[in-house]
Amino acid sequence: DEPTEGIQPSIIKDIGRAIRYLRDRAGIAVLLVEQYLDFCRDLADEVNIMDRGLIVHTGPAEDLDRADVRRFLTV
Repeated sequence: DEPTEGIQPSIIKDIGRAIRYLRDRAGIAVLLVEQYLDFCRDLADEVNIMDRGLIVHTGPAEDLDRADVRRFLTV
């Protein structure tokens, strides 16, 4: 759950490498809950976006750049 929360950028890169290793080399599926969009975009094949407890979008990580999806990603 949000592995990058409060972590300095250099360590975020290390966390990303560890997750990639688990996914690519060890063949482990990873469920990632994260708000840092660049981190998600770099690691995810597919994203689910929730709003008020409901999944409002499911699709490829590239969808994070679409305007109709980004409306759910603002604070």
